[in-house]
Amino acid sequence: MKTSIITGGSRGIGFGIASKLADEGWNVVINGMRPEEGVSEALETLRSKGVQAAYAQGDVGSHEGRSHILEVARNFAGEAIQLLVNNAGITSPGRLDLLEATEENFDLIMATNLKGAFFLSQAIANDMVKAKEADDSFKGCIVNITSISSTIVSTNRADYCIAKAGLSMMNKLFASRLGEYDIPVYEVCPGIIKSDMTSSVIEKYDKLIAEGLCVTKRWGYPEDVGKAVASLARGDFSYSTGQVIMVDGAMTMPRL
Repeated sequence: MKTSIITGGSRGIGFGIASKLADEGWNVVINGMRPEEGVSEALETLRSKGVQAAYAQGDVGSHEGRSHILEVARNFAGEAIQLLVNNAGITSPGRLDLLEATEENFDLIMATNLKGAFFLSQAIANDMVKAKEADDSFKGCIVNITSISSTIVSTNRADYCIAKAGLSMMNKLFASRLGEYDIPVYEVCPGIIKSDMTSSVIEKYDKLIAEGLCVTKRWGYPEDVGKAVASLARGDFSYSTGQVIMVDGAMTMPRL
């Protein structure tokens, strides 16, 4: 049985990813900030699919939180983790205008949305390299969940946009570095996804989608992102390391 870590995997897009991976036989370690009793339903749902599931509570933005996540995951797997999905992220607190953005919010967003993913990837990548050197048949993979905000400007979420743009570059860096070990690294870029993060802007995007914001005239759902991650984890795109998989209903496709 293969083991995956999905940060922020207890709800929203992260749970959609964890669910699709469980459907395909992956054991899953989901991470979040809530106490374990707060994610019991999610764990039960995953286990009902015939796989093992564990919870690693911890803040990916802190060294202590990442250390605990890694300890739980490594003990659970008993060997090198085969798949890391960097999904954990928070939206810009207060959605402040660019000219009013605070240093406190900036640091929080960078720690959670970028720094955490970087250093988790570094730790897991080192484990994967050791496993590959010990056994050439080992298959590892890293998937980074970014956002259309990595390229589309929102002046009331500057810190979020900058963090996601940084994550996109991080994806290229790890793909390049791990290429010699045949460990692919991918970026999955969601568009407007219906989740708890977008719950406060549903009316706004309902209107925009109806007016043609996306070619596919509907919201995206966590399972849409999950399907993309599952296909990458299967190795369906093993010759496409470093690439970006758009899950945005063609929202970002240039149109006249």
